[in-house]
Amino acid sequence: TGADLLATAAHVLGAAPPRAIALGVARDEDPEAVLARARELLAQLDDGSGVLVLIDMFGATPGNVAVRLLADGRVEGVAGLSLPMLVRALSGREGTLAASVQRALSGGTDGVLYMNRDCCRDAKR
Repeated sequence: TGADLLATAAHVLGAAPPRAIALGVARDEDPEAVLARARELLAQLDDGSGVLVLIDMFGATPGNVAVRLLADGRVEGVAGLSLPMLVRALSGREGTLAASVQRALSGGTDGVLYMNRDCCRDAKR
């Protein structure tokens, strides 16, 4: 879940990140109710610098709700959430919303590795 990923990211970073909230969505939950909860959270989170919304997969309820929240320069979204993406997005949150989007994208991309003996030779066994 998003809450589990956020807790794991807090462990990796050594502290719970400020202004980061996971919005859980039940399988049978009404999308309009999810949208209303998401709008409330956006209002809590936005300090004027904008909000980055990270979702696991585009096309399901969280992604459909996120699309309805997007507002250029105020609310941006990235799909494909992974722990490396989240840690990178939460690290060095100073700067612009656009910079946060780029950090999230690079964390997601850089966090995908094909592991084989050649790349992992120095790893402890």
